Formats: sequence, C-alpha cells, structure tokens
Amino acid sequence: MKELVEVIAKALVDNPDEVVVTEKEEGKNVTIELHVASSDMGKVIGKQGRIAKAIRAVVKAASVNDNKKVNVEII
Repeated sequence: MKELVEVIAKALVDNPDEVVVTEKEEGKNVTIELHVASSDMGKVIGKQGRIAKAIRAVVKAASVNDNKKVNVEII
C-alpha cells in the first residue's frame, strides 16, 4: 500500500523528491502517512478534498484482499 500511495502522490505534485510515505501497522489496522511540501498540499487534497477522497478510495479497494483496514493521513 505504501508504494501505491507514493506513486500516486509523486504523479500529482511539483516536488516529487519531497514526498515521504510512512506506514504504521497495528494488528489489522494500517495507517499510511503522506508528507508533501507545503506548496503541494493543495494539489494532493484537491478542491473540497476530492483528490484526497479518491486516493483513500483506491487504497481501500486495494486493501480488501489483505483483510486490513487502511487509513491514509495527509500531513
């Protein structure tokens, strides 16, 4: 999941070198933290959070096979 979020985020931002993705696993819960440059924050979130919702939807669909609950946090 970490790699998926990283690929999507790097495609969206102007500074792909500043994209950092960390993954924390606690049992069946997985938290993926996405760090981007402050100038790229709007591009990752999108108008009214549409892009952020789309990223979360894609990750949720990809995690169904693993039987894990994945949360994506944009920091």
